[in-house]
Formats: sequence, structure tokens, C-alpha cells
Amino acid sequence: MHKPGFYDPDINPTYQEMASHYSVAVIPARSKKPRDKPKAELSVLLVQRWVLARLRNQRFFNLDEANRAIAALLTDLNNRPFKKLPGCRRSVFDEIDRPALRPLPERPYQYAEWKVARVGPDYHVELDQHYYSVPYRYAREQVDMRHTANTVEIFHRGQRIAAHGKSARRRYHTTIDAHMPPEHLAVAKGWDPQRLRDWAADIGPHTAAVIQHLLGARKHPQQSYRTCLGVLRMGKDYGRDRLEAACRRAIDLKAPNYKFIASTLKNGLDQEPEAAPAQADLPLMHANVRGPSYYH
Repeated sequence: MHKPGFYDPDINPTYQEMASHYSVAVIPARSKKPRDKPKAELSVLLVQRWVLARLRNQRFFNLDEANRAIAALLTDLNNRPFKKLPGCRRSVFDEIDRPALRPLPERPYQYAEWKVARVGPDYHVELDQHYYSVPYRYAREQVDMRHTANTVEIFHRGQRIAAHGKSARRRYHTTIDAHMPPEHLAVAKGWDPQRLRDWAADIGPHTAAVIQHLLGARKHPQQSYRTCLGVLRMGKDYGRDRLEAACRRAIDLKAPNYKFIASTLKNGLDQEPEAAPAQADLPLMHANVRGPSYYH
């Protein structure tokens, strides 16, 4: 049960989807009313008494061995005659249930989970710290997300509006070009990649290299605008020269990202003198140096 209700209970969507796949009807029991499901509860009790209790003193060393023992006792339980009715569980199954059975679907049920989410103003919705796009007209709308091990589907009022392959990369975006508005919000405000490059080049070549790297790290440059602005505006807080030095340090250490540059400026590492590369001061003649003649 997803939400208990007396007259019209709301079934968990994952459970309902599995039931629909196998053409099974789900009739929920009332909350706190175990007598609504006596057959299911009694079956559990019978299995505990006639199967598990009889195996409690046996030791099994693999799953197949345990399954064989359980199957033998289960057959014995199903063939045990009723006390007050004619026949047994096996005969009732063959008479009533077996003729009503249908073949299984061609494809097995694929487990999926559902999540209620709200689309952000950038027309992306978050799942496991990854952002998936929807058509921009659904920005700020509430949607339902159905996700499996490989796919992500997004529904709005029961209608599917987007589908993506599932990604395990955190803090990244999966964006379909058709979902983008004719004029992206960032562009409409006057920002574009060239303006950011010009601003960075005016500070220095290392800052320009960092901004170029950030713009090229995403499929859509608009997704990097906020990060680029964060880097460039540090020049107003710490000064243009310090920002250029921090970007040079970030490039040298192969960490041209916002967090590294911000940490460098905050801790004043950009103002420390660069360490000179260590030079080995060894004599030309040494016991551990074989010399070129050794290899000829």
C-alpha cells in the first residue's frame, strides 16, 4: 500500500505495475485488519509447521540441497488430505486453478521504481544527483519519474514527456537538444561563451585557459556558465593578479576547476613561491651508476 484508504486505496505504483504486467488483480486488505487476508496468513503458518519446523535440525551446505528438501516436504503438504473437505490442495489446484492459468508474458517484468519530483527552472529534474532534461515548457512542474537499471522515463499527468538512458555520473547533465528553449535563459540575459572568453583573456592567459576548459567540459556550454562566472568573479574579491596566479597553479596541478581555485585563493596558496624542481646532485662516478659502456 502506498496510501491506506478505506474505500479507494492507492496501491504502490511499482507493485501495481508488476501486477498489471502479469494480469493479476490486487485487492488490498484494510489497515490493521489481519482477518481480511486469512488464506495468506494461514499458508504462512502451515509452511512454518510442516516444512520449516521439520527441517530445523538439518544442516545444508548449498542452496540446491535446501531447495530439494523443501520441495519434497512441500509436495507432501499439498498432497495431505483435507480434514473436513474432500480432496487435497493439489486436487483443488488441478480442478480450479490450473484451467484458469495463462501463459507468462514473452518478456519478464523489469523492476522499476517511481519518484515524484519537481522540474527546476533550468528544465532539468534530479535523480541520484544527475540531472535529466524535459521540454522547457514543463519547468517548475511536478512530474513522476520511472527509473530502471538502464532507463529513466519522466511523466507529466500520466503522459510521458521524456526518456533518457540512466547515467551514474553525479552532478552532470543529460540534455536533449529538442528540450531546450529557442533562446536559452543565460543567452537571453546577455551571456554567451565568447563574452566569458573575452573577460577571462582580459585577466590573463591562464584564466582564459581555465574558462576554455570549463566551457568545453559539458555538451552544452550553458551548463558551465554558472561555474565560469564563479571563477571570474573571484577576480573582484581577491584581485585579478591573484586569480591569474591561482589559475596558473590549477593548470600546473591539473585541477582547473572552481573548487580548487577557490580553495587556493582562500588559503593564500597562490601567494606562496613556487618550489624549484628538485635536482639530483650526484657525482658522475658512483658505485650505483654503471655508465654507458655497460650497455654496449
